Amino acid sequence: MPYARTTGVRLAEASASLVRGSLSWAPELCTAMGVLHGGAVMTLADSVGAVCAYLNLPAGATTSTVESKTNFFRGVRSGALEAVARPLHTGASFIVVQTDLVDDTGRAVGLTIQSQAVRSA
Repeated sequence: MPYARTTGVRLAEASASLVRGSLSWAPELCTAMGVLHGGAVMTLADSVGAVCAYLNLPAGATTSTVESKTNFFRGVRSGALEAVARPLHTGASFIVVQTDLVDDTGRAVGLTIQSQAVRSA
């Protein structure tokens, strides 16, 4: 995914049951006072969640995000952010993925739930 690559998203593990990725803090990804921008956090969550959805598609299908909701718990001011995505529902019409976001000390940063439409190619 070109956008994810441009923003610095890295994948560490990818299977149908679990996708793990990360994003390092960088000043150009921040808002005021050096806090990682919520859009950067959501970019990581959406990218990792989309890979999880893709890996759960039936043969010949594609997917498109139709809803994404993120709860933010704390800001990230240094280090790296890790995302772990797992499928909650893999149906014929929709795939729902939960992505947990933690900082590099293991503290919860946020939680994203996204719904992906399953589309025939």
